[in-house]
Amino acid sequence: MTSPFDLTGKIILVTGSSRGIGLGIATGLAEAGATLVLNGTDSVRLEATRASLAQRFGEDRVAARAFDILDEDAVASALASVTSDVGPLDVLVNNAGVQHREPLVEVSREDWQRVVDTNLTGSFVVGRHVARQMLPRRSGKIINICSVQTDLARPTIGPYTAAKGALRNLTRAMTAEWAGEGLQINGIAPGYIHTEMTQNLVDDEEFNSWILSRTPARRWGTVADVVGPAVWLASSASDYVNGQVVFVDGGMTAVV
Repeated sequence: MTSPFDLTGKIILVTGSSRGIGLGIATGLAEAGATLVLNGTDSVRLEATRASLAQRFGEDRVAARAFDILDEDAVASALASVTSDVGPLDVLVNNAGVQHREPLVEVSREDWQRVVDTNLTGSFVVGRHVARQMLPRRSGKIINICSVQTDLARPTIGPYTAAKGALRNLTRAMTAEWAGEGLQINGIAPGYIHTEMTQNLVDDEEFNSWILSRTPARRWGTVADVVGPAVWLASSASDYVNGQVVFVDGGMTAVV
């Protein structure tokens, strides 16, 4: 019997996937059989990532498109190219994001807008364009990568917290409008994940101790911890799951 978690033949776009959690999710989806479309804005780094994954999974299973998720024309053009060259998308993972650390009273309007646009509006822009392709087929899945800050707040990351909180309700809004047309839209909210981009936080003795004491699992998460939920939500195993945000945080949001 075919596993309901098998993604063989599924074409999946992961935004912001040239490194970090996005790359980890993309790699896990490919391991489950998916054909990948990677995305980023740094074309050199993106091509290096594509070549590395193509060497592992095959040239026919790894494509890449460099575009800004906030550029409507670029998004439309890239999706048309993907449909023509690779095939229609089965799954979109809205992963691209950016962080900015500064007290709210000091955050400039420009930095606020940049963080909110990248973490929230970009998911709306790409999600809407992809949905326009999926709705006529009455089939497709969108996975929005949220954060533990979807539910919690911490000093100095106000714009990010606001954007990720809103992304949960965007997930619900997409569900309200598109679930009846055969789409499933859900979110994954990672907790504190150990990656190259959070290494400085891991190395901060005081912050690391706080994370370990605040997390019931008593450890940082790994990218591999996020992959399983992503495969589940991308697969037919989650066909009746809609409008949910799955927290992958070692229990952080379950305790006080």
